[in-house]
Amino acid sequence: MRSFNTILVISMFTITSVNALAQGTKKARAAQVVKDMQQVADWQINKWNTDGFKYPKADWTLGACYTGIFALGDLPGNERYLKTLTKIVEDINWNTGRKRFYADDYCVAQIYSQLYMRYKQPKMIAPFRALADSIVAQPHTEPLNWKNNIAMREWAWCDALFMGPPALSYLSLATGDQKYTDTAIKLWWKTTEFLYDPAERLYFRDETYLNKKEKNGQKVFWSRGNGWVMAGLVRLLEGTPARHPDRKKLEVLYKDMASRIVSLQQPDGSWHASLLDPESYPIKEMSGTGFYCYALAWGVNHGLLNKRTYWPAVEKAWAALRSSVQPDGMLGYVQPIGASPDKVDATSTEVYGVGAFLLSGSEIYKNILK
Repeated sequence: MRSFNTILVISMFTITSVNALAQGTKKARAAQVVKDMQQVADWQINKWNTDGFKYPKADWTLGACYTGIFALGDLPGNERYLKTLTKIVEDINWNTGRKRFYADDYCVAQIYSQLYMRYKQPKMIAPFRALADSIVAQPHTEPLNWKNNIAMREWAWCDALFMGPPALSYLSLATGDQKYTDTAIKLWWKTTEFLYDPAERLYFRDETYLNKKEKNGQKVFWSRGNGWVMAGLVRLLEGTPARHPDRKKLEVLYKDMASRIVSLQQPDGSWHASLLDPESYPIKEMSGTGFYCYALAWGVNHGLLNKRTYWPAVEKAWAALRSSVQPDGMLGYVQPIGASPDKVDATSTEVYGVGAFLLSGSEIYKNILK
């Protein structure tokens, strides 16, 4: 008959073994996520190395991609991606695009601040800080009507909420000067008042879509457009202090959108190009899916969303994203550049889809190892 001490030792050994196995499983799952991210990132970087850049290096499309490459490079053992990213933006001397107040042209500045926070080289943020100071100084009193070239001066379309607010918010994190985030929040609410439909808890793309209808009679809400918004919102929240007077209001908006978006997820884990008429384009679309996956995972990781309720949606979305990666690493089913729902197929790819994939993977990795 075994003694009590013998049984206790055996039990402790069993518990230790189970814990070790669980920890090993966690590490294996996290390693697989990184492997998936590396495959997609390597395909994109190799594409640039062999075919050159399809867009100017400060373009918004690439700015969105760079955010994902930074997220991968920020994971342990992956600094080579940060070196690749630094080399790319050094080629343009840490400048933004030519159109000074056009949000698309300073989307890229997000990663300037992120790289600065890691390497502390003043040249990384100096050009954008000067531009941001001039953005802060603008009166921002024009209406957001889609005319008079308003997009060159204000955030008059929902995509801009990924391009502009995070660029300013991360600059506040980099410099400690809260005025950039304060301006971002002020302009966020201006755009929201104009384009957000509180009944649907979704954003119209711009003024021209306010009265448009889908084939089934529903309002037109573009998947990637709202993906831009949710991804931009969580990145704005990263630079918004807990005691900021607008912090709770931003969190309420985020939770309202998260609840709505999850209700629109398709059985395969994806979101189709049209949120309220998924049958109009009855196929998975990965740029919207990627940004939703990222934003939802971020919310769980930061305690804003209940894991039991929302993590299954994240896992389903990640499975849809992984299933869209071709054997060579190309991410397919990404809707081309546009302003409204459109068709996709397995050969459709774009750099911002890669960015969304990598952002998603980075948050899933963090959750696994929490």
